[in-house]
Amino acid sequence: MTATTIARPRRHGWRQPSVLPGFGLTFGFTLTWLTLIVLIPLATIFLKTAGMGWHEFVAVGLSDRALAAYRLSFGTAAAAGLVNAVFGLLVAWVLVRYRFPGDRVIGALVDLPFALPTAVAGIALTALYAPNGWVGQYLEPMGIKVAFTPIGITIALVFIGLPFVVRSVEPVLADMGKDVEEAAAILGASRFQTFRRVILPAIAPALITGFALAFARGVGEYGSVIFISGNMPGRTEIAPLLIVTQLEQYAYNGATAIATVMMLASFAILLALNLIQAVGRRRYGA
Repeated sequence: MTATTIARPRRHGWRQPSVLPGFGLTFGFTLTWLTLIVLIPLATIFLKTAGMGWHEFVAVGLSDRALAAYRLSFGTAAAAGLVNAVFGLLVAWVLVRYRFPGDRVIGALVDLPFALPTAVAGIALTALYAPNGWVGQYLEPMGIKVAFTPIGITIALVFIGLPFVVRSVEPVLADMGKDVEEAAAILGASRFQTFRRVILPAIAPALITGFALAFARGVGEYGSVIFISGNMPGRTEIAPLLIVTQLEQYAYNGATAIATVMMLASFAILLALNLIQAVGRRRYGA
């Protein structure tokens, strides 16, 4: 018997073989572009903050007012992201699984927050939920106050974050197809078991991605929030507004200190979400 040797592509360390050459060139362009667009601007913030003394940094970046703003910004962004994760999944499911008159119009409405100026969204939501607004005038007698409270901020962040979840989950649901659900039903799985054991593990990485994008957008949102928040220090003042306030007072060191804290906290949270997403992909093979 003669052995036939089949040539296989050789692996070079951590580099994966590819039919397209030019890894070194493209990787160099990637690092250069990220350095110019991302790393250098962020480095200037750290350099500006490094010029401050530790006591000055703590006095501004970790003051009671700043901590209240951090809690509000990150808390409302997380709450809005969770709401969008649930209802964004439902919207994506309807758009993928069903065909009905007006489905393209609904699909276009989902993307509307991408194109709509955030200030317009803030004014519209304030007009709706203010004590004398179309909706607020009915909530006010029941003791429910939306505008100028964290609830109003959360609603604004839900509005601008919904498209991130829908567009992240939609392609995964479209690729999955109905045959997976039918196979689970034939094997005797209930609808809840099919969703929990078949559908949810497959879409979990995309759902986490959508949540992370909506959360990141919510943390840094400014235009749609300042109108409905009321901007009361220690109560409804978001961190981006606090940065703008510091800049208006020419307190550049204070603005960079607050920006540094926000940047480090956001990076840590997004890194944790990416690690969870990577574990989910390896576990379920998505």
